[in-house]
Amino acid sequence: MQVIFLADVKGKGKKGETKNVSDGYARNYLLPNKLAVEATKGTLADLNAKTKSEQKKVEEELEKAKAYKEELEALTVQIKAKSGEGGRLFGAISTKQIAETLNKMKKKVDKRKILLNEPIRALGFTNVPIKIHPEVVATVKVQVIEE
Repeated sequence: MQVIFLADVKGKGKKGETKNVSDGYARNYLLPNKLAVEATKGTLADLNAKTKSEQKKVEEELEKAKAYKEELEALTVQIKAKSGEGGRLFGAISTKQIAETLNKMKKKVDKRKILLNEPIRALGFTNVPIKIHPEVVATVKVQVIEE
């Protein structure tokens, strides 16, 4: 019997896949537990429509992320910090401070999305990558100025 999986079934198939399984397995386990539906012309058409709408949503999200990337890259974030001799900071600028400053500028960014290997410890400009989408990474200029 050919079925369309509605959920991942270990060893058998992933959600959205169409596969042939034994009749007994389908009737006694997959169909009663709503893990799969029988593959008919109607259900296959529904599956195709769902995949097309999901692809469209993913493409729209990617376009939004690219537009947001352009907005972020046009910005220069200024953060004031106390510093000593040679431009060394007392403390450091963390991803949390960068995220808070961006949020004050009406640009919503989660601090976990900021890809900073180590905190900023000196005055001046630093390019900071921010992961907006799995495929889109924006680079924001962060300027640390003396308080």
